[in-house]
Amino acid sequence: MKLIQSDAPHIRTEDSVRSIMLDVLLALAPAVAVATFFFGLYALFLCLFGAIVGELIEWFIVKVLRKQKDFSFDLSAAVTGLLLAMNLPPTAPWWLLLIGLLVALGVAKHAFGGIGQNIFNPALVGRVFLLISFPTLMTKWIAPVRSFTRMPWDAMTSATALGVLKNSGFSEAIRRFSYLDLFFGNVGGCIGETSAFVLLIGFIYLLFRKRVNPIIPATYIGTVFGFASIMYLVNAERFGTPLFHVLSGGLFLGALFMATDMVTSPMTLKGQAVFGIGCGAVTMIIRLFAGYPEGVSLAILLMNALVPLIDRAFKPKIFGEVKV
Repeated sequence: MKLIQSDAPHIRTEDSVRSIMLDVLLALAPAVAVATFFFGLYALFLCLFGAIVGELIEWFIVKVLRKQKDFSFDLSAAVTGLLLAMNLPPTAPWWLLLIGLLVALGVAKHAFGGIGQNIFNPALVGRVFLLISFPTLMTKWIAPVRSFTRMPWDAMTSATALGVLKNSGFSEAIRRFSYLDLFFGNVGGCIGETSAFVLLIGFIYLLFRKRVNPIIPATYIGTVFGFASIMYLVNAERFGTPLFHVLSGGLFLGALFMATDMVTSPMTLKGQAVFGIGCGAVTMIIRLFAGYPEGVSLAILLMNALVPLIDRAFKPKIFGEVKV
């Protein structure tokens, strides 16, 4: 038998960072289309601005500041920019998104060494930075515009479903936001969090393409449902129903597209399950007991910080290893 000696890896694939990121962009396209329908062309502008300018900022950082010659547009910055845009209110000014992109790519990504080296999800770091620095602009919600030509800032201001639940109770929240409206996206909120239906379609595409596995989303959403079920039995009017929590806010966007980031999530299947459970528990603790009605971004970032410990705890045993 003829043996060929070579360096690892020994199992190779035709996949590349560009092809994976392209699939993520395609998976997010239905959500962008629905956001454009509900909030107008300005929402589409923000999404395109985030993706295109994100790639240009990364080019500047890598080529000019880090002086690397082997740069190529791998679309990872486009995914970060699009996700950040989808985490903004539809009334956010373009310069706010630009600041968020600089923080997400310059600080959260390239300060740690670039793609594959970052500890935290860059888009979520950018969003939390903007939320702390510009709380008024980041919490200016509107009702759906339902017109491609009408600008979002011409629409009426409206609280989010979780905001109404926290401030006015479940009876008022379900009166203003039905389950069908929450599922199909006919509610106010961030650009990309409104329609659980189209986000689920995009995630199924990623499953079909074998870009992700369902462990983190299943354990994340399942934990939210279980936690909310317990609190519903304690006080239904104050805490709301489990289904209301699952369909409201940024849970689907966070669980399906951000917590599943392969760089900032655990490597093992058991670790991914623990990661998802942790995200769900922290999300519900923030939603129900903290002053902020939403907790997805902070929960994922907190669990990102624990990923090295999770990987260490669930490190697979080396074949033939014997404990001394």
